[in-house]
Amino acid sequence: MARPANLGRPGAGTVDGDLLRAFEREIWERIPHVDAAGLVANATPLVDLSQVLKDCARLEYGLDLSGKDFKVLGKMESPILGGSVKTRPAAEIIHRAIESGKLRRGMTLFEATSGNFGISLGALSKLGLNVVVLVSRKLQEGVLEALEKSGVKTVNLDIEICPAPGMQADPNLLMSRVVASSMRERFSELGLDLSVFDANRKGIEEALSRQDAINLAKLLATSYRGFCPEQYDNEENVNAHLTVTGPEIEQQLKGLGYDLSGFQMVCAFGTGGTSAGLSRYARGRLGGKKVVHVVFPREGQDVAGIRTRANATGLKFYEPETYAGQHEVDFAQAKRLFAFMVKGGSDLGESSALALYATLQMVNFGVGERFVVILADGAGKYSRAVEETLEQEAKEEDESLEVTVEGVRANPARFRKVLWAHTGYVPSREGKGFLESSLGRKDEIAVASAMDVIQSVTRQEMPRRLKDLVGGSEKKVLVVCMSGNTSLRVAQLLKKDGIKAQSLSGGISRLAQSSGKPVARLVQPASG
Repeated sequence: MARPANLGRPGAGTVDGDLLRAFEREIWERIPHVDAAGLVANATPLVDLSQVLKDCARLEYGLDLSGKDFKVLGKMESPILGGSVKTRPAAEIIHRAIESGKLRRGMTLFEATSGNFGISLGALSKLGLNVVVLVSRKLQEGVLEALEKSGVKTVNLDIEICPAPGMQADPNLLMSRVVASSMRERFSELGLDLSVFDANRKGIEEALSRQDAINLAKLLATSYRGFCPEQYDNEENVNAHLTVTGPEIEQQLKGLGYDLSGFQMVCAFGTGGTSAGLSRYARGRLGGKKVVHVVFPREGQDVAGIRTRANATGLKFYEPETYAGQHEVDFAQAKRLFAFMVKGGSDLGESSALALYATLQMVNFGVGERFVVILADGAGKYSRAVEETLEQEAKEEDESLEVTVEGVRANPARFRKVLWAHTGYVPSREGKGFLESSLGRKDEIAVASAMDVIQSVTRQEMPRRLKDLVGGSEKKVLVVCMSGNTSLRVAQLLKKDGIKAQSLSGGISRLAQSSGKPVARLVQPASG
């Protein structure tokens, strides 16, 4: 719902009415906001991820959570205009700035960003605003590309983006001068007045020597009579989640028949706006009860847009006394969840995987049973990171004697044949069809005789008939049995004989469990 504003001709202290109307039409009305009826319109999806996390826990981490009654709902922010949760505070800050007359067309907006906030500001360029963001060359290639495509103008700095207050490196005047010269050249390309830059060069170099991109953006906004959103210090960053995201989640939970009091909320820490806003909202609604869990990567790990706990300390919106818990988790382990979810079609980014992995740990250790997890953005910007993770997984899986069904489905053509090998059972007609469809096969399943399999596992050598059935080729044989034990032993023997083979982890039993089919219908006793 639009707030009233004193409109006038653009000028100092007056509101640019045309810009305000364009902003509300093109941006505000298209994102989550409280409407005239007091309800949140354009809510982002709240998706049940409980089963997929159970599958991920079992297949990626060997955890059996089937006996645990838990519910994990993912708050999917990737469908929002701008593609991330950062659109919420960006829109709130800009809306307030336009309404107050602080931001008008023709002005230049400066901000330090690690990606998503800058991308969210990109929509403003279509409204007659010039957006310049200060970014680090350490940003992932996909993030830089997304920034450029969004319409913002980037200025790369050889400093850490958004350093924590007090975490200043020793001043390096020579380097700060080199970077300042590079900035000046870039400002010339962008058509910015270089006399303004030169008049403020001393302050610019001092900020660079302190590795202080946040205050550098503020200095440039002041010097060019522009505007800086100041996302790290602007209360509207928190208010966006206090007044919209929090009520939106409660509204959606009620629609599903749940109550806010029964859930805990989980988010990764970037600027602290999301955790602070959600915590303030929940505590206000629940009589001071703490329900927000904040997630950080381990010290030294790099997760796009997310701070370590040490680097969060000292920030304005770091409010540990209001959190239900703080969790430092291993991003190297979370990457496995990241790859699993993306392979399965989930649109989530690195920080979302970190938050979900922390939630999986909480479920496993009994910290809670009902969670809403903020999935801050989508996978698009991190395509290369996803590819690298999948390539590493594929390499490890290729060298392993076991393979998951997801690994088989990802590239069924690498297996020339599927071999059933068990000492007591063979697949029924229905079971053969089930295996073929489950594994993406068009050819018929080869079935070894139970006697040949018994000889193999007892004598530790392959009978001639079984070798002939397997045949020879550079491609692998996928061996399947009831639960994966016999097939693993057969795969080992095949490898010993120089035949490439892998065993399907969990066998037909796991496939049946995940599809809800009774395994008794899929197999029958072997005749010999």
